[in-house]
Amino acid sequence: QVQLVESGGGLVQAGGSLRLSCAASGRSLSSYTMGWFRQAPGKEREFVAAIRWSGGNTYLTNSAKGRFTISRDFAKNTVYLQMNSLKFEDTGVYYCAADFRPLSTVIRTLVSEYNDWGQGTQVTVSP
Repeated sequence: QVQLVESGGGLVQAGGSLRLSCAASGRSLSSYTMGWFRQAPGKEREFVAAIRWSGGNTYLTNSAKGRFTISRDFAKNTVYLQMNSLKFEDTGVYYCAADFRPLSTVIRTLVSEYNDWGQGTQVTVSP
């Protein structure tokens, strides 16, 4: 099991930027995919982006492509989500999650496929 702590959320105007951080601890991340999900009020949690820790391959939803970037820092054991050109519809609680899957390079996007979750960080984009 890996422990995840998110930070970096806040209130920003549309068009602005935020960088979310997810600090991981507890075990090596070499066999993990690290993902970001978000949940808007009254809606289900949805996948945003993920990165394979070892290989560095990434996957982002169409709504995130061109605006968001996911990256990781080996020294800090931290995953980042840089969000630019934020829109009102990006508002929600953003969760970091970890999918333990050795010997796989496939990035999964379902909530049920991720084992460990952080507590979430609120992102509010004003129109």
